[in-house]
Amino acid sequence: MENYTLNSFTFQLEGIKVTQSSAYPVFFFFLFSYVFIMTVNVGIVVLVFIDKSLHQPMYLLFCNLPVNDVIGNTIMVPRLLSDIFLPPSERLIGYYECVVQAFATHMFGTTSHTVLMIMAFDRYVAICNPLRYAAIMTKNMVMKLTLSAWGVAFLLVGILLGLTIRLNRCRTLITNPYCDNASLFKLSCENVVINNIYGLTFTVVLFTSSIGSIVLTYTKITVVCLISNSKTLNSKALKTCSTHLFVYMIMLFCGVLVIVLHRFPQYSDQRKMSAILFHIIPGSLNPIIYGVQSKEVQKFLSKMFRSSKVLSSI
Repeated sequence: MENYTLNSFTFQLEGIKVTQSSAYPVFFFFLFSYVFIMTVNVGIVVLVFIDKSLHQPMYLLFCNLPVNDVIGNTIMVPRLLSDIFLPPSERLIGYYECVVQAFATHMFGTTSHTVLMIMAFDRYVAICNPLRYAAIMTKNMVMKLTLSAWGVAFLLVGILLGLTIRLNRCRTLITNPYCDNASLFKLSCENVVINNIYGLTFTVVLFTSSIGSIVLTYTKITVVCLISNSKTLNSKALKTCSTHLFVYMIMLFCGVLVIVLHRFPQYSDQRKMSAILFHIIPGSLNPIIYGVQSKEVQKFLSKMFRSSKVLSSI
């Protein structure tokens, strides 16, 4: 029979199931992934801000992705690493820490969509209205787009968590490797119909807006490229848009996989791992796919490499 504790401020994280022999490989995989994510993402942001040739709307908007990846992984991975070697009964987390972690986790997922949406708008203007690009994508517009991407995510997630923290809690087991909204409201013995309705609406609106904007943007870009006979324009569109679309598809696939596996309790271990990889995979691949392939980034890195060779030879 399940034990009930009213409004406990200490929860137990179920975590991921690892055997004694696999604990160290799993630990070092997550550790190296986190170090890599922090290094490349922070490096890309620093690179964009110190190199004036990268002070372009495309790169300034892109900086939102590595910032989001750093925050999303920092709030989840270190805690996960600290829990791997602990027995389940000792994987404890405080209520307020759990709420903050859940908020940051959903901000990470939501902001990934909104940032890629504003980046799609930037690509649309650059390819479909190249003569007006500088007039439209001003510093003020870049700032407005950035604030709207984070502001919309903050509002949507704030309401999502606000509906959850109003509930009384009668359970203490978080059946997840980290805290999220679903894990929190499942702790309640109250009616959570409103939470389910808003959660479903939240997901539908976010995915519809995200997929709809991408489809609409790329349809218009494709039409412009088909009409145009310019090889330069088509080459530019293929390079920048294929990169953006690839990043978007990775993020979308990882997110959908987590949502789908939530509907199948028998695959709880696979759901937990996919939820972790939803943070790690995009965070690892985004700077490589979108940043390192850029000619401007390559030029800067080659300059740095040549400078280091000169200094080492002196």
